[in-house]
Amino acid sequence: MSSLALKGPYWVTVRQHRRALWVAGAAVAAALVVVAALRLWDALVPDMVMQDGFEVPSDDDHGYGLLRAGMEYFSVALVLLPLLVGAFVAGPMVARELESGTYKLALNQSVTPSRWLGAKLLTAGAVTVAGTLALMAVYALGLSRVAGDYQFTWDERGTYEATGTVLVAYGLLAVAVGALVGQLVRRTVVAMAATGLVLGVVALVLGVLRWDFLAVRTITGPVGPSLFTPGTAMYVDSGLISTTGQRLPGWYCPEPLDGNGVCRSDVDIAAQYVDYHPEAHFWPTQLIETGIVLALAAIALFAAFRVLRARHP
Repeated sequence: MSSLALKGPYWVTVRQHRRALWVAGAAVAAALVVVAALRLWDALVPDMVMQDGFEVPSDDDHGYGLLRAGMEYFSVALVLLPLLVGAFVAGPMVARELESGTYKLALNQSVTPSRWLGAKLLTAGAVTVAGTLALMAVYALGLSRVAGDYQFTWDERGTYEATGTVLVAYGLLAVAVGALVGQLVRRTVVAMAATGLVLGVVALVLGVLRWDFLAVRTITGPVGPSLFTPGTAMYVDSGLISTTGQRLPGWYCPEPLDGNGVCRSDVDIAAQYVDYHPEAHFWPTQLIETGIVLALAAIALFAAFRVLRARHP
């Protein structure tokens, strides 16, 4: 067993940040207890009850309402988790030691600069991956009850990140960016803020671009009854198609319509369309975004060690 014990800079890193590790473990445990308790409460109260011979929604199923509200906050927390990880790595783990000069103690103990930083990043990366996967498992426990509801479809922000691979990738990116920014800034609070800003911009940009990775699918139909996306597909756009094949906004057809509820004959509208992403696009989109994020993480990690070698040859 002694061979499995942490040694050298790894032991020092864990020892230095043991309180943060305890807090992380407690957060996972608390999330599990709360979600499990709400699931149990919800299971003990029927969704529907008989009233005057008819089934109506139960007024006593408060567990479901609280579970749903809790899962909304949980979704937001998981989206913000990489920002918290990056801020911690940039500030307390890297910048604070450089700012105070305590890193010199490690370097004076026959520990090379690369090994000093590598120990911090490997420790932070391992804890981030393990903690993220644990929180995703807890989220899945709650999601199994509310999946498909408003704000909990497969394409919604929060649910999308927490049910695939991108959240783990963003966590690793946070560790790498935190290490780079912490060395460049060397001021604890400023490094934390700058890292959060960088990670926030990356997440926002990729969140906007992710649904452009794959081409949308389109369904068309005659003008009249509205077209709807099939099944659990994600709506993207809709409108009308002219007789020349030009796409027009959905409100192009002027009032009043003819007696059959369609565009009058003097309006050159041939059909209507709806663009959508099927649920089958979930995993390809996840893997593409994960690859992009991991590539950015590798670049940031490479830059972090280049900065380290430049300043501590």
